[in-house]
Amino acid sequence: MPSPFPGMDPYLEHPAIWPDLHHGLISEIQAVLNRGVRPRYRATVEERVYVSDENDPGRCAIIPDVAIQSANEHLRVSQTDRTDDDANGALAVAEPVTAITMIDEEIREARIVIVDLNDQRVVTVIEVVSPTNKIVGSRGRADYERKRREVFESESETHFVEIDLLRQGEPIYAAQRLPPHDYLVHVSRRGKRPRGTLWPILLTQRLPVIPIPLLPEDNDVDLDLKAVFDSAYDRAGYDLVIDYRRPPVVGLDELNARWAVEWLSKKGFPESVS
Repeated sequence: MPSPFPGMDPYLEHPAIWPDLHHGLISEIQAVLNRGVRPRYRATVEERVYVSDENDPGRCAIIPDVAIQSANEHLRVSQTDRTDDDANGALAVAEPVTAITMIDEEIREARIVIVDLNDQRVVTVIEVVSPTNKIVGSRGRADYERKRREVFESESETHFVEIDLLRQGEPIYAAQRLPPHDYLVHVSRRGKRPRGTLWPILLTQRLPVIPIPLLPEDNDVDLDLKAVFDSAYDRAGYDLVIDYRRPPVVGLDELNARWAVEWLSKKGFPESVS
């Protein structure tokens, strides 16, 4: 079953769902590309690795919110117990809690690379942006920007593709003013930098078909992001866990929220987003 939305589904930006979707999109993109680029090329999954610690602003996107909620709930009960004890003239006793300890942790983020099988060189890098990549000052953003600069600022012969399906966070793409958008795709071709092609995408729009560049002697291969997204959604069974009668965790602005109410109502969710 596909998502009820025509393009990106804002409900999947939920911090607890996004990591699963990220893996699903990477897997689907790899499968689609390998059908289109063979036999000369192969799309493979590569990992960027960085270390996150307790001083990393990106920890909020790595540690699940549920752990914090559980701790707060325990604190609330403890405070109530203390009040009751004081009323009886007794002293409250501190109780231990179980929490995630902020130790250094190796974080792995997947991306796709297209390799020329003739000489094993990387022809194209495809990144699906994650929440930590959009948090200023985070280890994840620093690592992402470093890898990005290796392509943009050197004499790299590698094409670079960014797919940003997250509304939250600080953008990492073109500095100049762009048309209003919720999501964005950026294709940077070697030999044409610093100019790139960008697709500003509204929530109300279908995800586009984008060209994935290869070597000069070969034609681009088309990547239908809507088809990729629908396949990832269906395979993961998100329709079984998302309640479209409630507003999404990552909230919508007034205009998009009003549109979402009307759209979901047409799709059979009459008590949807408010």
